[in-house]
Amino acid sequence: MTFPRFLAPLFWGATIALLAGALLMAVFYAPIEQTMGPVQKIFYLHMPVALTTFAACFVVFAARIGYLWQRQPVWDDLAQAGDQVSVLFASIVLITGMIWAKQAWGHWWTWSPRLTFSLILWLLYVVYLMVRQSIESPDRRALVCAVYGVIAFLDVPLVYFSTKLLPDVHPASIELAPEMRQTLLVWLLVAPIVCGGFIVARYRLFRLARATGAQS
Repeated sequence: MTFPRFLAPLFWGATIALLAGALLMAVFYAPIEQTMGPVQKIFYLHMPVALTTFAACFVVFAARIGYLWQRQPVWDDLAQAGDQVSVLFASIVLITGMIWAKQAWGHWWTWSPRLTFSLILWLLYVVYLMVRQSIESPDRRALVCAVYGVIAFLDVPLVYFSTKLLPDVHPASIELAPEMRQTLLVWLLVAPIVCGGFIVARYRLFRLARATGAQS
């Protein structure tokens, strides 16, 4: 599938403008939380990116199911794109979470269920990339990665439901002022758009590389 060339610059221009607006809302519009102070504002990035990471992981999972079903390279390319973006977003979640933890709990890390499962999720998808690079045969690589990608996704519900099923330092819910809620909603819109744009961009590069015989 081809798209008019002007769509990509238009999309990214609008996305950057929306991201800039979200940043301004987080910095200037949302009030400073009385207990944690300015560092609380990292929440507007942390939570939406965390939820979007789950969506990116689901793209990998669905694409791997698609490959196991149809054995078409298009699914392998989509899964590879989704995995790279999953690692990027999971890394942002871990980094922002550590900054939050230092201010909220006095240390950078604690082995709570959600943090532990989040680290495992990041490791699973990093290993996924390493496994992919270690297999030379394209067909075998795609098959092994498909099975691995399906299994790795099982950690996603563990991360999501960990605070609901197990004692955890993360609050199960949080009360927000109206301005905070509005800012969060904007970020919940921005994060998936950026994620989707990255996945599509990487996917198109992989399709082009495969078409020209340069796919790794």
